[in-house]
Amino acid sequence: MALPLLTYKPSSQNQRVKSFGIADLNEDTPYIYRLENAASPAEIRELIWAAYRQVFSEHEILKFNRQITVETRFANRSITVRDLIRELAKSEAFYRLVVSVNNNYRLVEICLKRFLGRTPYNKDEEIAWSIVIATKGFNGFVDALLDSDEYTNAFGDFTVPYQRKRMEGRPFNLVTPRYGEDFQEKAGTVTTDWRFTLEKYYTAKYQQRRLPEGDPGKFKDMAAAVNTKRYYAQNIPASSIDYLNKVPRR
Repeated sequence: MALPLLTYKPSSQNQRVKSFGIADLNEDTPYIYRLENAASPAEIRELIWAAYRQVFSEHEILKFNRQITVETRFANRSITVRDLIRELAKSEAFYRLVVSVNNNYRLVEICLKRFLGRTPYNKDEEIAWSIVIATKGFNGFVDALLDSDEYTNAFGDFTVPYQRKRMEGRPFNLVTPRYGEDFQEKAGTVTTDWRFTLEKYYTAKYQQRRLPEGDPGKFKDMAAAVNTKRYYAQNIPASSIDYLNKVPRR
Protein backbone atom coordinates (compact mmCIF):
# COMPACT_ATOMS: atom_id res chain seq x y z
CA MET A 1 0.00 0.00 0.00
CA ALA A 2 1.39 3.37 -1.02
CA LEU A 3 2.00 5.82 1.81
CA PRO A 4 0.28 9.23 1.65
CA LEU A 5 2.41 12.28 0.99
CA LEU A 6 3.94 13.50 4.24
CA THR A 7 3.07 17.02 5.31
CA TYR A 8 5.72 19.72 5.10
CA LYS A 9 5.68 23.45 5.68
CA PRO A 10 6.21 25.57 2.53
CA SER A 11 8.80 28.30 2.93
CA SER A 12 8.62 31.73 1.37
CA GLN A 13 10.02 31.64 -2.15
CA ASN A 14 9.79 34.01 -5.08
CA GLN A 15 7.06 32.06 -6.86
CA ARG A 16 4.78 32.39 -3.79
CA VAL A 17 5.00 36.22 -3.81
CA LYS A 18 2.23 38.10 -5.60
CA SER A 19 3.26 39.49 -8.98
CA PHE A 20 4.00 43.19 -9.29
CA GLY A 21 2.98 43.30 -12.94
CA ILE A 22 5.37 45.18 -15.22
CA ALA A 23 7.91 45.50 -12.40
CA ASP A 24 8.57 41.75 -12.61
CA LEU A 25 9.27 41.78 -16.34
CA ASN A 26 12.98 42.01 -17.15
CA GLU A 27 15.59 40.12 -19.10
CA ASP A 28 15.43 37.24 -16.59
CA THR A 29 11.69 36.67 -17.04
CA PRO A 30 11.15 33.45 -19.01
CA TYR A 31 8.96 33.40 -22.10
CA ILE A 32 5.75 31.46 -21.44
CA TYR A 33 4.71 28.96 -24.13
CA ARG A 34 0.94 28.36 -24.26
CA LEU A 35 -0.91 26.11 -26.67
CA GLU A 36 -3.61 28.72 -27.27
CA ASN A 37 -0.91 31.04 -28.63
CA ALA A 38 0.43 28.43 -31.06
CA ALA A 39 -1.63 28.59 -34.27
CA SER A 40 0.90 27.72 -36.98
CA PRO A 41 3.01 24.53 -37.36
CA ALA A 42 6.13 26.58 -36.69
CA GLU A 43 4.74 27.79 -33.36
CA ILE A 44 3.79 24.21 -32.47
CA ARG A 45 7.39 23.14 -33.12
CA GLU A 46 8.66 25.97 -30.92
CA LEU A 47 6.37 24.83 -28.13
CA ILE A 48 7.60 21.24 -28.47
CA TRP A 49 11.22 22.35 -28.24
CA ALA A 50 10.35 24.47 -25.21
CA ALA A 51 9.02 21.31 -23.58
CA TYR A 52 12.24 19.46 -24.43
CA ARG A 53 14.33 22.27 -22.94
CA GLN A 54 12.30 22.25 -19.76
CA VAL A 55 12.28 18.48 -19.26
CA PHE A 56 15.64 17.38 -20.66
CA SER A 57 17.73 20.53 -20.11
CA GLU A 58 19.46 22.25 -23.01
CA HIS A 59 22.49 19.99 -22.55
CA GLU A 60 20.55 16.93 -23.71
CA ILE A 61 18.48 18.19 -26.65
CA LEU A 62 19.78 15.68 -29.16
CA LYS A 63 18.09 13.98 -32.09
CA PHE A 64 18.79 10.65 -30.40
CA ASN A 65 16.57 11.64 -27.44
CA ARG A 66 13.58 12.84 -29.46
CA GLN A 67 10.20 11.14 -28.98
CA ILE A 68 8.81 11.33 -32.52
CA THR A 69 5.57 9.47 -31.78
CA VAL A 70 4.74 11.78 -28.87
CA GLU A 71 5.55 14.85 -30.98
CA THR A 72 3.22 13.66 -33.73
CA ARG A 73 0.34 13.03 -31.33
CA PHE A 74 0.78 16.49 -29.86
CA ALA A 75 1.02 18.18 -33.26
CA ASN A 76 -2.28 16.48 -34.17
CA ARG A 77 -3.84 17.88 -30.96
CA SER A 78 -4.44 14.35 -29.68
CA ILE A 79 -2.81 15.14 -26.32
CA THR A 80 -2.43 18.27 -24.20
CA VAL A 81 0.76 20.01 -23.11
CA ARG A 82 0.47 18.32 -19.73
CA ASP A 83 0.34 14.94 -21.47
CA LEU A 84 3.35 15.91 -23.58
CA ILE A 85 5.37 16.72 -20.46
CA ARG A 86 4.20 13.46 -18.87
CA GLU A 87 5.28 11.39 -21.87
CA LEU A 88 8.71 13.05 -22.04
CA ALA A 89 9.26 12.55 -18.31
CA LYS A 90 8.37 8.86 -18.54
CA SER A 91 10.48 8.22 -21.64
CA GLU A 92 13.43 5.86 -21.66
CA ALA A 93 15.76 8.72 -22.55
CA PHE A 94 14.81 10.73 -19.44
CA TYR A 95 15.18 7.65 -17.25
CA ARG A 96 18.63 6.95 -18.68
CA LEU A 97 19.88 10.53 -18.51
CA VAL A 98 18.38 11.66 -15.21
CA VAL A 99 16.70 8.97 -13.11
CA SER A 100 19.30 6.20 -13.26
CA VAL A 101 22.24 8.44 -12.35
CA ASN A 102 20.79 10.22 -9.31
CA ASN A 103 19.57 9.27 -5.88
CA ASN A 104 15.99 9.99 -4.83
CA TYR A 105 16.72 13.26 -3.03
CA ARG A 106 18.48 14.83 -5.99
CA LEU A 107 15.85 13.39 -8.32
CA VAL A 108 13.15 15.17 -6.31
CA GLU A 109 15.07 18.45 -6.58
CA ILE A 110 15.47 18.10 -10.34
CA CYS A 111 11.84 17.14 -10.98
CA LEU A 112 10.45 19.96 -8.85
CA LYS A 113 12.52 22.38 -10.91
CA ARG A 114 11.51 20.79 -14.20
CA PHE A 115 7.81 20.20 -13.58
CA LEU A 116 6.74 22.68 -10.89
CA GLY A 117 9.15 25.48 -11.79
CA ARG A 118 10.60 25.90 -8.30
CA THR A 119 13.19 24.52 -5.92
CA PRO A 120 12.25 22.31 -2.96
CA TYR A 121 11.07 24.22 0.08
CA ASN A 122 13.21 22.28 2.53
CA LYS A 123 14.58 18.85 3.36
CA ASP A 124 11.19 17.74 4.67
CA GLU A 125 9.68 18.14 1.21
CA GLU A 126 12.54 16.20 -0.38
CA ILE A 127 11.98 13.36 2.10
CA ALA A 128 8.21 13.39 1.51
CA TRP A 129 8.52 13.12 -2.28
CA SER A 130 11.36 10.58 -2.06
CA ILE A 131 9.00 8.30 -0.14
CA VAL A 132 6.54 8.64 -3.04
CA ILE A 133 9.29 7.50 -5.43
CA ALA A 134 10.09 4.54 -3.16
CA THR A 135 6.46 3.42 -2.86
CA LYS A 136 4.90 4.34 -6.21
CA GLY A 137 7.96 4.23 -8.45
CA PHE A 138 9.19 7.05 -10.66
CA ASN A 139 6.17 6.98 -12.97
CA GLY A 140 3.85 7.31 -10.00
CA PHE A 141 5.96 10.20 -8.75
CA VAL A 142 5.61 11.97 -12.12
CA ASP A 143 1.85 11.46 -12.06
CA ALA A 144 1.64 12.83 -8.52
CA LEU A 145 3.51 15.99 -9.54
CA LEU A 146 1.66 16.63 -12.80
CA ASP A 147 -1.77 15.90 -11.31
CA SER A 148 -1.15 18.02 -8.21
CA ASP A 149 -3.12 21.15 -7.44
CA GLU A 150 0.05 23.22 -7.62
CA TYR A 151 0.77 22.14 -11.19
CA THR A 152 -2.85 22.66 -12.22
CA ASN A 153 -3.01 26.16 -10.74
CA ALA A 154 0.38 27.20 -12.14
CA PHE A 155 0.33 25.69 -15.64
CA GLY A 156 -2.89 23.78 -16.30
CA ASP A 157 -3.25 21.61 -19.40
CA PHE A 158 -1.98 24.01 -22.05
CA THR A 159 1.17 25.75 -20.68
CA VAL A 160 4.74 24.46 -20.76
CA PRO A 161 6.21 24.56 -17.22
CA TYR A 162 8.75 27.32 -16.68
CA GLN A 163 10.85 28.68 -13.85
CA ARG A 164 8.42 30.82 -11.92
CA LYS A 165 9.72 34.17 -10.66
CA ARG A 166 13.31 33.49 -11.73
CA MET A 167 14.92 36.68 -10.38
CA GLU A 168 17.93 34.91 -8.88
CA GLY A 169 20.16 32.05 -9.91
CA ARG A 170 20.60 30.74 -13.41
CA PRO A 171 17.68 29.10 -15.25
CA PHE A 172 16.89 25.55 -14.15
CA ASN A 173 17.10 24.23 -17.69
CA LEU A 174 20.77 25.25 -17.80
CA VAL A 175 21.70 23.12 -14.79
CA THR A 176 23.21 19.74 -15.67
CA PRO A 177 20.82 17.14 -14.26
CA ARG A 178 23.36 14.38 -13.75
CA TYR A 179 26.00 13.37 -11.24
CA GLY A 180 25.47 15.02 -7.88
CA GLU A 181 28.34 15.22 -5.41
CA ASP A 182 27.52 11.83 -3.89
CA PHE A 183 27.51 10.20 -7.38
CA GLN A 184 30.64 11.77 -8.86
CA GLU A 185 32.85 8.85 -7.78
CA LYS A 186 30.19 6.16 -8.29
CA ALA A 187 28.87 6.87 -11.80
CA GLY A 188 30.50 7.19 -15.19
CA THR A 189 33.83 5.92 -16.47
CA VAL A 190 35.58 6.22 -13.09
CA THR A 191 34.14 2.88 -12.00
CA THR A 192 33.34 1.23 -15.33
CA ASP A 193 36.53 1.82 -17.29
CA TRP A 194 39.22 -0.66 -16.19
CA ARG A 195 42.02 1.82 -16.92
CA PHE A 196 40.73 4.30 -14.35
CA THR A 197 39.99 1.48 -11.93
CA LEU A 198 43.55 0.13 -12.04
CA GLU A 199 45.06 3.59 -11.83
CA LYS A 200 43.01 4.41 -8.76
CA TYR A 201 43.60 1.00 -7.14
CA TYR A 202 47.39 1.27 -7.25
CA THR A 203 47.68 4.84 -5.98
CA ALA A 204 49.00 5.33 -2.45
CA LYS A 205 46.03 7.49 -1.51
CA TYR A 206 43.57 4.75 -2.44
CA GLN A 207 45.56 2.09 -0.60
CA GLN A 208 45.62 4.18 2.57
CA ARG A 209 41.91 4.90 2.30
CA ARG A 210 41.15 1.18 2.30
CA LEU A 211 43.06 0.60 5.58
CA PRO A 212 40.96 0.49 8.76
CA GLU A 213 41.41 3.07 11.47
CA GLY A 214 44.40 2.36 13.70
CA ASP A 215 46.21 0.27 11.08
CA PRO A 216 50.00 0.86 11.28
CA GLY A 217 50.10 1.13 7.51
CA LYS A 218 48.44 4.56 7.77
CA PHE A 219 51.54 5.87 9.55
CA LYS A 220 54.22 4.56 7.18
CA ASP A 221 54.85 7.95 5.63
CA MET A 222 55.16 9.59 9.03
CA ALA A 223 57.57 6.91 10.25
CA ALA A 224 59.70 7.27 7.12
CA ALA A 225 59.98 11.00 7.70
CA VAL A 226 61.52 10.52 11.18
CA ASN A 227 65.32 11.09 11.32
CA THR A 228 66.87 7.69 12.04
CA LYS A 229 70.52 8.84 12.23
CA ARG A 230 72.25 7.21 15.23
CA TYR A 231 75.03 8.57 17.42
CA TYR A 232 77.53 6.04 18.85
CA ALA A 233 80.24 6.44 21.58
CA GLN A 234 83.69 7.28 20.28
CA ASN A 235 86.12 4.33 20.16
CA ILE A 236 89.16 5.82 21.99
CA PRO A 237 91.86 3.49 23.44
CA ALA A 238 92.79 4.04 27.10
CA SER A 239 96.51 4.37 26.27
CA SER A 240 95.88 7.55 24.32
CA ILE A 241 94.32 9.38 27.30
CA ASP A 242 96.62 11.69 29.34
CA TYR A 243 95.35 11.02 32.84
CA LEU A 244 97.90 13.27 34.59
CA ASN A 245 96.68 16.39 32.79
CA LYS A 246 93.07 15.51 33.36
CA VAL A 247 93.50 15.13 37.16
CA PRO A 248 92.90 18.53 38.79
CA ARG A 249 95.83 20.05 40.71
CA ARG A 250 95.54 20.31 44.49
